[in-house]
Amino acid sequence: MPRILGVDIPGEKRIDISLRYLYGIGPVNALEILERAGIESSIRAKDLSDDQVSQIVHAIQDGQYVIEGDLRREIQMNLKRLQATKSYRGLRHYRGLPVRGQRTSTNARTRKGPKKTVGVQRNPNAKSGIH
Repeated sequence: MPRILGVDIPGEKRIDISLRYLYGIGPVNALEILERAGIESSIRAKDLSDDQVSQIVHAIQDGQYVIEGDLRREIQMNLKRLQATKSYRGLRHYRGLPVRGQRTSTNARTRKGPKKTVGVQRNPNAKSGIH
């Protein structure tokens, strides 16, 4: 199981698929990185030599890709900025509601979480109304 920039990538998968385990690297970026490093995308990750792994690391660093912790930090800072300026999007993020204009009267369960049923509390001491 090779380790690239502090992340273990699966050894049994092809290297173009394994690189996607790095946060911030998708299919297109993975192929670009392999092209820069001069490595064939069909090679399994476990078959990479140490030299090839270092070429991949250099290709990622030279390509100015923002990945892993830096990318997560940047996204959090963007959300904090939106919330600090009290923008509409920031308030929706803060309240845990859909941000991009989706309806909320029905659906939106992914964002809002499971239903919280609001019911009537019965008083056990009240008269039943049945004579």
